[in-house]
Amino acid sequence: MYKDAILDELRQIEFDVIEGERRLAEHEALLIELKSMKDDTTKVEAELELMRKNQFEREQHRQRLLALLHP
Repeated sequence: MYKDAILDELRQIEFDVIEGERRLAEHEALLIELKSMKDDTTKVEAELELMRKNQFEREQHRQRLLALLHP
């Protein structure tokens, strides 16, 4: 039972990690586009920094779940 709950949570976090990577790539592309047009990138850079922090936390959570499954 305990293992099933971890696997369910791991499936969800795996989905979240993949989705986060997709959103990061889109935001990084937007940043490159804004820089090429010499637009202000301050807001996008701040958002990107927060997104990277959140992604790092999701990846850490995934690693903790994997460690629980394979001690």
